[in-house]
Amino acid sequence: MNYRSTRDRGRTVALSQAIREGLARDGGLYVPVSMPRLDPAAFAGRETLRAVAAPLLRPFFAGDPLSERLDEILDEAFDFPAPLAAGASGGPPVLELFHGPTAAFKDFGARFLAACLARMPRPDARPLTILVATSGDTGGAVAAAFHRRPGFRVALLYPQGGVSPLQERQLCCWDDNVRSFAVHGRFDDCQRLAKQAMSDPQLGAALALSSANSINVGRLLPQMASFAAASLQIGAEQGRAAGFVVPSGNLGHAVACAWAREAGLPIGGILLAHNANRAVPDYFADGRWRPRPSVATIANAMDVGDPSNMERLSDLYPDHDRLVKRFSAVAIDDEAIRARIRDEARSGGRVLCPHTAVAAEAWNRMAGDQRGRFVWAVVATAHPAKFPEIVEPLIGRRLEPPPSLARLLERPLRRTEIDSDLATLRRELLAV
Repeated sequence: MNYRSTRDRGRTVALSQAIREGLARDGGLYVPVSMPRLDPAAFAGRETLRAVAAPLLRPFFAGDPLSERLDEILDEAFDFPAPLAAGASGGPPVLELFHGPTAAFKDFGARFLAACLARMPRPDARPLTILVATSGDTGGAVAAAFHRRPGFRVALLYPQGGVSPLQERQLCCWDDNVRSFAVHGRFDDCQRLAKQAMSDPQLGAALALSSANSINVGRLLPQMASFAAASLQIGAEQGRAAGFVVPSGNLGHAVACAWAREAGLPIGGILLAHNANRAVPDYFADGRWRPRPSVATIANAMDVGDPSNMERLSDLYPDHDRLVKRFSAVAIDDEAIRARIRDEARSGGRVLCPHTAVAAEAWNRMAGDQRGRFVWAVVATAHPAKFPEIVEPLIGRRLEPPPSLARLLERPLRRTEIDSDLATLRRELLAV
């Protein structure tokens, strides 16, 4: 299968090139030239995430040299579970995606991307520099996936003061081939810098560059697998199509869910649950796309005012009327997020991170007729212990971080503060 830019249907590249480039040369995002159609019956007897991922992703690798190594890639990337846990007190099931090494769903895509890139031939001996703009969890996951991998450097860009204290520790605890930059600005400034750097002639001549944000198709493909596996489980157990309430910021996870649906998996509704950054819900309401500066919230990993992957969604559904028939979107403010965390802990004992709480509150507001159409699952994207300063006062007790996360937090901090301009970032990257 070949891939094309969202901005140029005429130029196509193989999967390896799309992954290596990250961003298309015209500034667009890579998407499959055509979507395969899979028969859910072909997944019979495949119960684990790893088992589902192989037949799901094989068509997307068809014709590429990486296809011969897909099994190795999956063995390396999918070595932790993504369980569909029962809901409490009559609530929806919860798809838990936080059991990886950095306790966030980004671990799936980051480890998969690293495994792919490590198996690609290099045109020269230069290390590949991976640029990452992060509003919280992406940077830590990418750093963990590439840390001390020969032939790679990582540059993490995050908004200074725009991530939780624990997330910042996770972003800045690395050494060797990983550098962390605290950018004076918002996440949107970090994302802009990463895109500018990827297109900069000076950096392109001096460095081999790629991206590990959800602009990279190698991040999105593996994220399809968790939605596919959960939808197959729901279909087998309930005899109905699944619906997913997806915490949404840069919309990469939403695109992965949509691609799984378009490929034939038994997925019905997709509800995009946003925080107070309302660009997507407002677009769904009136059809006018108005990106804006991001607003800081307690669900900080979703603080995105101009989500890159809206370009992929619009490419998949160019007609606004069809888009709003295939998705719905809602915005949840901080007060409602806090209330949902308190209520869930009191009524059912489940502790939610702020991002998962956005999705849980979105499900709680769902109208009865909409709930009845599918078996809805709330997507839990991060472990609540990553946000102790928010969650612990609301539930009245201390949270223990998972052992893998606790080990990272014991490392010393290393970071460099920079202004949000390309010249400054270029200077830092070329100085190494």
